[in-house]
Amino acid sequence: MSTEAATQNQTGPAPDRDEIVRVVQLYVDGFNESDPGKLREAFHPDARIAYTNPDGTLESGRIYDSVDEWGTDQDGANIYGRIISVTQAGDVASVLLGFDYLPNPSDGWIDIHSLLKIEGTWKIMNKTATHASRGGWAAAQPS
Repeated sequence: MSTEAATQNQTGPAPDRDEIVRVVQLYVDGFNESDPGKLREAFHPDARIAYTNPDGTLESGRIYDSVDEWGTDQDGANIYGRIISVTQAGDVASVLLGFDYLPNPSDGWIDIHSLLKIEGTWKIMNKTATHASRGGWAAAQPS
């Protein structure tokens, strides 16, 4: 088996960009507004999460197991969702998201959300993230 690698990154058009971004924004809004309903609308029930903490330890699980916790009062959570990129190829898409805590973005996260269009509706199927301290160039820069 072989794999052919492009000599440079390639992306094409994302005709469903607005709808894809809307779904990711539901995640940000659901967190900010303590609204588990918005989180359930954004994520497919089978969606998974994997992330690395500031110390590099790995956590993983099923997102629906965390929806009620994420959708409870986050003590005035103030998240700014910074869309870094959107890539779509037919019914599959990915979004690179800065999940920036305000006023201290260094406490935020860098997420990659993988989405599928299922029966005409975009759903987040997977969230892979790392703490902003491990996010390299994609982490929010101090102002």
